[in-house]
Amino acid sequence: MGDYEEETAFLGQNGPFFIIVFLLLNAIYISTGFHSFYIVFAGASPSHSCQVLDGNLSEEWIKASIPVEEMNGKLEQSKCWRYHLDTIKRFATEGYNYGDINLTEVSKERCADGWNYSTDIYHSTIVSEWDLVCEREWQVPFASSTLYMGYLVGSLVSGQLSDRFIPESPRWLISQGRIAEAEAILKDAAKKNKVTAPEIIFKASEVKAAPSHMKKYSMIDIVKTSNICCTTFMCLLLWMAINIGYFGLSLNTSNLLGNPFLNCFLSAVTEVPAYIIATLLLKNCPRRPLLSAFLSIGGGFLLLIQLIPDSLHTLALSLEMAGKFGFTMSFTVVYIYTAEIYPTVLRNLGIGMCSSAARIGSITAPYVIFLGTFSKYLPYILMGSLTIGSSLANIFLPETFGKVLPETVEQMQKCKGCYRVDVPMAEEGKKEVILKEDSEATTVKKRYSTQE
Repeated sequence: MGDYEEETAFLGQNGPFFIIVFLLLNAIYISTGFHSFYIVFAGASPSHSCQVLDGNLSEEWIKASIPVEEMNGKLEQSKCWRYHLDTIKRFATEGYNYGDINLTEVSKERCADGWNYSTDIYHSTIVSEWDLVCEREWQVPFASSTLYMGYLVGSLVSGQLSDRFIPESPRWLISQGRIAEAEAILKDAAKKNKVTAPEIIFKASEVKAAPSHMKKYSMIDIVKTSNICCTTFMCLLLWMAINIGYFGLSLNTSNLLGNPFLNCFLSAVTEVPAYIIATLLLKNCPRRPLLSAFLSIGGGFLLLIQLIPDSLHTLALSLEMAGKFGFTMSFTVVYIYTAEIYPTVLRNLGIGMCSSAARIGSITAPYVIFLGTFSKYLPYILMGSLTIGSSLANIFLPETFGKVLPETVEQMQKCKGCYRVDVPMAEEGKKEVILKEDSEATTVKKRYSTQE
């Protein structure tokens, strides 16, 4: 195949065709955005305490029946325990004032009569509707994870239907030998862009060179050779780590101090400059250091949050938004970077597998945030450490900036540190040629020099 960019240069870089495809893709992502994060509010946990159903107790005794506990360095009413109600009733019947009794010595019991939920912020959530608190609190992250499990399954099904709505990639069609279909799409694009397409876009020699029966690639080919397997492993790690951080911070907005609606708005607004800056930098900067820098920004700011005193909650919020800024830029870069690494024949499969890993990351994220019930800094430490660690994996990936997109497996760049490189033969039925490791080649050279 010749130079694809030169042969399709007649389309230009702008035009109605590109705008239509851009809007169609954005319509899909905008719609999924609403579904992805509605759980932030639907699954929020309002302030709550044990309900005391006894009309004979005064308001003072009802309030006194709830123990005071230390939570995250502050004294608050217990959310899951109350003093034994029969004991409280006996004290009230005998005429004691609640200030005359040392209630800390009274035995406690679970909230047998349910809970009272504050309606100051949320009128109703799945937590208040189904009492998903205390020993049932684990069901809240499970509900979020179930939502993302549905996305994982749905993406596998909807991927088969994608061709019905968006034009197939001409580059991929050519790699499959479907020249006529590729030319039809390009001519239709030229018509929409109001430009004249050549009668024959791809040279006749190239059309003849395309075999009538092209090799069909599957998921097995993504891990078939040591080079592709190494590259895929690094990409899966990156996608999973970025998604845990991105979705974790997005889902955590309702747990932050202050107005949860304002916090969610700030979290969303933070993404706008992140996408713009990342897009501009992608045009002029190498991918590998760019991604490492963004990952370090995202993870580094999260690790700093634990050092901020509780009195400076505005500063802590700013650091979390800065972390979200870094994760959003990482998300933008890793999409482009992964597409540039894989050859055309494996690009859809590679990105599809990475997208599945991303779904696993989003499924895990709610449980990472749930760790905040044990220690509010634990989710930040875990997400920050995982992100910094994944930036090290980025070192082993090849640089793609300024390089021609690979078309075949043979043209795919080598993963750094992968000494054994498997190169599949073009002809079917032949065994793969395995190149010797660099260390073996070096040994041969040394022996040859010695003999001379």
